Amino acid sequence: MAGLTTLDGHACFGGTVSFHEHHSESCDAPMRFAVYAPPQASNGPVPVLYYLAGLTSTEETFMTKGGAQRYAAEHGLMLVAPDTSPRNLGLPGEDDAYDFGSGAGFYMDATAEPWSAHYRMYSYVTRELPALVQENFPARPDARGIFGHSMGGHGALTIALKNPDLYRSVSAFAPISVPTRVPWGEKALSGYLGKDRKAWRGHDASELIRERPFPDGRTILIHQGDADEFLDEQLSPGVFEEACAESGQSLDLRWCESYDHGYYFISTFMEDHVKHHAEALNG
Repeated sequence: MAGLTTLDGHACFGGTVSFHEHHSESCDAPMRFAVYAPPQASNGPVPVLYYLAGLTSTEETFMTKGGAQRYAAEHGLMLVAPDTSPRNLGLPGEDDAYDFGSGAGFYMDATAEPWSAHYRMYSYVTRELPALVQENFPARPDARGIFGHSMGGHGALTIALKNPDLYRSVSAFAPISVPTRVPWGEKALSGYLGKDRKAWRGHDASELIRERPFPDGRTILIHQGDADEFLDEQLSPGVFEEACAESGQSLDLRWCESYDHGYYFISTFMEDHVKHHAEALNG
């Protein structure tokens, strides 16, 4: 595959899970991503569903813990999961904390030094990675969805809202839906964008949904555990729900009794999310 190094591959539910590395022009650094090609891909291009993982995760986390391949095979969807940031760049403070730097790119393009040269995950996810997938895998260019967890839920919501023509569907597990008001978001936004809080608003799903609800009437699906240890301090789904109501955006917010923030929760409700996207992408 041009420009790609394939690191590993495994048969899975009639298809193949593979892991790849390449030099990213957006991030000016090596980046890794994983792909699940369903059995239908052997007969021609299939829709693509992008998954954005949360803090500390890698390109392997979703493929090994999410349990999505079985449902993707059933519905004929390709799954693509990028790493959560560039790594091993030697930047000061890069590995000092779990919630900033390595493993915490927050799916935005940094504008503050020294992060702006490499931490350009928004450009990577929305432009470079889809082009690479399109070039090297049997992927339909007209059928793309996006979803994610926690930090990745924030990424999926903001990216889909900014690019409604690129993504037909969006969903999230326990997203950081108001990053301008919670500690995780404030740390990332100030570090990557600087102290001007006005510049942060374009990276806040609750602010974006008030300004630009989806014009085609599509529904956003969110699952949220009521035993999530980060619910009140970091996630604030109620604020996003209110913003959707104010703007007329259709939202299917499903509360999950006794579930926490981790992948046991995610894998339990993965089928609902894959079906949500399959209805939009296969229609």
